[in-house]
Amino acid sequence: MSAIFDELKRRVRPLLANNQLLEQKVRIKARPLSTEEAIGNPEANDFPLQKGKERLMQAEFQGALGQAYTDQFGDYEGTMGEILAMPLSNNFRRAIFVAAINAALRYLGKIERTIHCRDEGPALCGRQLPAFIQERYGKPRVALIGFQPRMAENLAAHFPLRIVDMDPENIGTSPNRVEIESPEATRAVVEWAELLCVTGTTVVNDTVGPFLGDKPVVFYGTTVAGAAYLMHWQRFCQESK
Repeated sequence: MSAIFDELKRRVRPLLANNQLLEQKVRIKARPLSTEEAIGNPEANDFPLQKGKERLMQAEFQGALGQAYTDQFGDYEGTMGEILAMPLSNNFRRAIFVAAINAALRYLGKIERTIHCRDEGPALCGRQLPAFIQERYGKPRVALIGFQPRMAENLAAHFPLRIVDMDPENIGTSPNRVEIESPEATRAVVEWAELLCVTGTTVVNDTVGPFLGDKPVVFYGTTVAGAAYLMHWQRFCQESK
């Protein structure tokens, strides 16, 4: 487990303890959502969820919901204190932790937009990303870490772009005339870029470390909602609920 999770635990624990949420026997339920439950029926069929590569784990905490993308999914139930004490040794356990803190921080009113957008939401979100970047950074060279189809097509139309993804089926393909590169190219892509646009799934799979350097970063998605709040990271997730 990376130092990021030690820091996340250190920062979230007082928030929960001060509201007596560690001591109470609050039960957290996480379950993998079906594609239909998670994103509805978007116009295209090229999202990771639709391809069966990942699922959204959903935690419910006092009526508040939090989610996390993961490729290792299943059910879990326990107290928040037990989750904070759990060794975060694999993607399943990290997804439980991430979804749980997303739900808890949503319950406390610290964060919003913790439920994945549905139907036309991904396309609408992707169309808003170039303006979000231009207003803050001008016309940078952008690295997209984690292939999100609608974001990729809109970024490619406005910025010099390189893409890194972990899915072997994506690597070497060239949607929007931009070749998707393998994780082995990460260091070179980060060095080339002036702005990193990074999927929140990097928190769950514990690969976020290389992106937390001197380059500006925009994290995207619901998965990173709680971590972004706790770590003061910038997040883009315009159409989530």
